[in-house]
Amino acid sequence: MDHQGRLDLPALIAALNEETALVTLLWANNETGVIFPIAQIADLCRNLRVPFHVDGTQAVGKIPVDVQASNIDAMSFAAHKFHGPKGVSALYARRGVRMRPLLIGGPQERQRRGGTENVPGIVGMGRAAQLAKQHLPDMPNVARLRDRLEAEILKRILETSVNGCVDERIPNTTNISFAGLEAEAILLLLSEQDICASAGAACSSGSLDPSPVLQAMKIDSRKAHGAIRFSLSRMTTEEEIIRTLEILPGVIAKLRKVMPAR
Repeated sequence: MDHQGRLDLPALIAALNEETALVTLLWANNETGVIFPIAQIADLCRNLRVPFHVDGTQAVGKIPVDVQASNIDAMSFAAHKFHGPKGVSALYARRGVRMRPLLIGGPQERQRRGGTENVPGIVGMGRAAQLAKQHLPDMPNVARLRDRLEAEILKRILETSVNGCVDERIPNTTNISFAGLEAEAILLLLSEQDICASAGAACSSGSLDPSPVLQAMKIDSRKAHGAIRFSLSRMTTEEEIIRTLEILPGVIAKLRKVMPAR
């Protein structure tokens, strides 16, 4: 990964050999939103006869995703990222891909996961996927709101910077550093104003270290500690962006007065 959060393709190529059992990558990074060149990597893996799995959780519902055209072997993704029920996910596997069962004991899900299926969850995820596809034309407006939020934050608040390549990312995500601050303190004050954001990934919450993603990008520690992610959706309104921009500068100013400079 380079300083802009893009995949280091030469490093990936150098790591592949006849003993490589699997390549697995994010379609889009969950913290910066940066999109990886999945079709190019799929062609590379196919030429080397290496199975290629993609985590499409951040991409599905945000950008067009065609698993067949991209030549990937498998993709997993979660329903809650496109307004489906929580705790439900799906696995696409290309015909002929062999894998061991996750749970044995029953023939469900083509003998890959034994146990009674969660029918309401499956139906909910399917319907959410249909709606997400219908609303893909809304994504340029989501990107417009994200870009407005981002540009105004950089304009109104000193020592702020965007993490990740701004030209190659999903339309709803921005990751912004507020230098010298701690992300958790920012999130706490925003939460008191009913503004939701996040620091790093939910699966690494509780850690006091900077995001491993930002560390891999070699973002300066002073900026990495104060990085938060804003995630928009097709339901985000102009009024919500305006309100966030009214409140956020005061939050940052308050924290910079009371917190020692890092």
